Amino acid sequence: MPLGDRRSGGHSWVDTMVAQCLVLLVSVLVLTAPGYSMHAQTLNIFKKSPSNTLATALKKTSWPKDCSEVSAGSPSGVYVIQPTGLHPILVSCEMDGRDGGWTVIQRNRQSTEITWAESWSTYKHGFGNVHTEYWLGTEYIHQISKQKVYQVRFVIWDASNNTKFADYNFFAVEDESHGYRLRLGTYSGTAGDAMDSDNPRNVHNNMKFSTKDRDQDTYRGNCASRSGGGWWYSACYAARLNVKGGITWGSLCNGNCKASAILIKPAPYQ
Repeated sequence: MPLGDRRSGGHSWVDTMVAQCLVLLVSVLVLTAPGYSMHAQTLNIFKKSPSNTLATALKKTSWPKDCSEVSAGSPSGVYVIQPTGLHPILVSCEMDGRDGGWTVIQRNRQSTEITWAESWSTYKHGFGNVHTEYWLGTEYIHQISKQKVYQVRFVIWDASNNTKFADYNFFAVEDESHGYRLRLGTYSGTAGDAMDSDNPRNVHNNMKFSTKDRDQDTYRGNCASRSGGGWWYSACYAARLNVKGGITWGSLCNGNCKASAILIKPAPYQ
């Protein structure tokens, strides 16, 4: 599978290709257990001795900063990216058609094996299976979103398995010291605007991220514990995507959505 830029970067092309294959092999072998920290094994590769040829090739390879930098015409699938200032990480890229280049930061389905009821630290670093359902990691989402001006697409499969979209022309997640607060722009699409609302109980835009062990919502209780997973809650939600078996998106589907995905890429108005 293509992994973006194939330039040598000072080492042999063969080493680079072997390194890419090694990373993909790691992604297939270790990212299978529900709740598993997605990036832990990838990080272990980079702790090898500097004299190791493959480790050196991995360190020196020039990776795309997000899926929008993956070579045009590449297929959708799992790629290695390296956001500015971070180590390389594995992501799913949606590359189909002229509207490709999306980095998938979340994917869930009604029949998921993931509980989603994870801690702040687990959400921060990511979990799940990058080939199926997963959360990329709140810290990684923040680091990607600060590289450029980004847009976001929420894809919802409703109770009848029809695909609907909710696009926002701006997307950013603030850093951990600000609670990974979500910032969204103007809505367009077919799913309905479930992330922004005049009702302060149901709004998600401008909310901090909450988990079962870090309550940052506006509810008197803990929305994450009550609702089954970490999310940008108010008191409590109109949209709930990080949950086992109860995916909700506004009036489109209340607990019976078939699946969801969240995709981001640089906005066209850079």
